[in-house]
Amino acid sequence: MQCVILAGGLGTRMRPLTDVIPKTLLPVRGRPFAWYQLDWLARHGVTEVVYCIGHQGDQIRLYWATEPSPVALRWVDEGEQLRGTAGALRLALAEGALDESFFVLYGDSFLPVDFAPIWSAFQSSHAPALMTVLRNEGRWDSSNVVYSDGLVTLYDKRSSAGGMLYIDYGLSALRRSIIEESADTDLSTLFHRLSIAGRLAGYEVAERFYEIGSPQGLLDLELLFQPLP
Repeated sequence: MQCVILAGGLGTRMRPLTDVIPKTLLPVRGRPFAWYQLDWLARHGVTEVVYCIGHQGDQIRLYWATEPSPVALRWVDEGEQLRGTAGALRLALAEGALDESFFVLYGDSFLPVDFAPIWSAFQSSHAPALMTVLRNEGRWDSSNVVYSDGLVTLYDKRSSAGGMLYIDYGLSALRRSIIEESADTDLSTLFHRLSIAGRLAGYEVAERFYEIGSPQGLLDLELLFQPLP
């Protein structure tokens, strides 16, 4: 399985820490966050990571040049002219880095789920994309998904209208063909279009998500990795 990690953002919510280090390398209990992320991916069947990097991307390259990676790595570098999340995937496409099907994950997300059944559900769905969803009901952030019976019937990042009980979990699976045909710069726009067209499969997970994109998120993750007494 291939997983694309989108790690080119500026990390503005974690400044001043991210003024000198990319968000994905922020330390969590003595190790860069990226180590935990790739370790989890490797233990759940991912064999290759495509890192889409940009701002401070050289630091991510340097880290994995000195730390043995548990998976094979490929690099797609946007430099300082960021193209948006879907734009980064189109650059990866242009550079021949994308498999026929692949996962997409953000560089600040730790998602403690088993990837294999999600992959299996995606392959059997025949949909161009699949979004993992969590029944949220406003607990972690604003709900933004209407989901039922394996299908996301509405995804809207900008709205939490009535009937939205679920939230985008942060892990998706896509077919290369949908990137080939899309002109969107942002994945949220692509997912919105697919949802209203009935072409966005869904997979419900039960475990909460973790992230290091906010101070509270970093604290929650440190508590998750706290050694047992």
